[in-house]
Formats: sequence, structure tokens, C-alpha cells
Amino acid sequence: MIRLDEAQLLRHAGVLADLLTDTVNGGASVGFLAPLDRAEALAWWEERAGDVAAGRLAVWAAYDGDRVLGTVSLAFPAKPNSRHRAELVKLMVHRDTRGRGLGRRLLATAEGAAAEAGVTLLHLDTETGSPAEHLYRSAGWTAIGAIPDYAASPDGELRPTTIYYKHVPATALTR
Repeated sequence: MIRLDEAQLLRHAGVLADLLTDTVNGGASVGFLAPLDRAEALAWWEERAGDVAAGRLAVWAAYDGDRVLGTVSLAFPAKPNSRHRAELVKLMVHRDTRGRGLGRRLLATAEGAAAEAGVTLLHLDTETGSPAEHLYRSAGWTAIGAIPDYAASPDGELRPTTIYYKHVPATALTR
């Protein structure tokens, strides 16, 4: 797993876009409608570079050679009363790599980095009934409820979204 800085994100935006299009066009709800074309996915990743440079977003990628197999990100809020928490966003695993534990490793990477950064609370949202729910529940995340018709699935159908949280123990480095 590699944490990408701004330059790396921009340099690897093409392969990150390939992962994003595979994820969306494969039916995963990560904020886009299908079919997602590569140009839109590329522009989306390039727009994240400023947030990475400013420390508002941390992005990790798992590679197999030059190919990105998965990503996960943490979004850090700017409000002073929110610095103890972060949002887990864009956990994606390429379709032909799913079921081999990469999602769990990406999740553990983000959780560990959050703890090292002094973050004690993580939250996320995911499509209710999606395969991702099993991952989050089995990794100790707690569902707090679902919002009906929260987001459109890649095929445009309004679907409920479940909100999860997880307390992250502080590491010895942050105590």
C-alpha cells in the first residue's frame, strides 16, 4: 500500500481513473452514474490533488506493477471541533481482484493511519445492502441507520444509504 502525495496522484491519475471506471461500471455506488467514461474519472482524480497537497485528503493505492488494484481515502474536516474524526471515502477494489482480502487490507491501512494521525473516530456511508456492508460489519464498524433514497446507484435508481462509524484507539505515537 502506498500513500500518494500530490505529484504521485497526478502521475498515476490515469490508472486511478481506470479503477474508478471499473468500479462504477461494475455497479458499485461510489458517487457516479454508469457508464462512467475515463475522461470524467480522470478529471475527478486530478481535482483531488489540491486536497491531497493541503492535507485535507489522504489517498492510498494498492498496485500490481503499474496497475492500481484498489484505493482508500480519508477525508479530514477543516472545522476545529472536528479534528478528532475523519471520513473513510472511496474504498474501491477492481472487480477481478475482489474476494481476496484487498478491501480488508485497504480498510486496515486507513484505520491505522487514522490512529497514527490522532483521529479517534471514523465514519462512512455505503449503499444499503451492498457487498461493502459485510466488510464494514466484519471489521467492527457499527451501523447507526439508513437514509432512504439517499443516492442514485450507478444505474440511476435511488437507493438507501447506511451510515457507519468506528472508534479508533489512539496509538502510542499520539498519546
